Amino acid sequence: MTLMHKMTSEFVEDEERMRLTGELKDGGTVVIWLTQRLLTRLLPHLFKWLEKQSGVNLPAELVLSLAQQAARAELSPEPPVKSGEDAQAWLAHAVDITAEPASLRLLFRSLRQEQAGVTLQPQQLRQWLSILHDLWRKAEWSGGLWPEWILSADPAAAPKMRSSLH
Repeated sequence: MTLMHKMTSEFVEDEERMRLTGELKDGGTVVIWLTQRLLTRLLPHLFKWLEKQSGVNLPAELVLSLAQQAARAELSPEPPVKSGEDAQAWLAHAVDITAEPASLRLLFRSLRQEQAGVTLQPQQLRQWLSILHDLWRKAEWSGGLWPEWILSADPAAAPKMRSSLH
């Protein structure tokens, strides 16, 4: 399996899809296109895995929201992964999920047997979900799928308060 050790996620308006550009361990790159349909099926599994990770004896929504806020705060700008001329580019048809106690491995697969995987620790997964949520909003896709603990961790998604001065 080809493993990505760094990845950049973007919404490409002309394609109406998410583009995941991954840097491989050998220095190569791969471009994986993700449809809204595939992400809508994948994301609930990622949410559930993170929900199981919070073994604290507090309300789960509170713990998850705080962890999501912390992950979002720790996101630091990095140069994006650029696809090289030799980059493979393909549409993901399926994603295999392998849950370990301390990490989650995602294996993206195409219909033509191309595949690339990434292993994410809980903090990395939370950060990726924050990025995907931002891109989801940018794409103007329906937001009903996202749990409250992600929505409450995103200050830009919070309803704006209006006040009037008379």
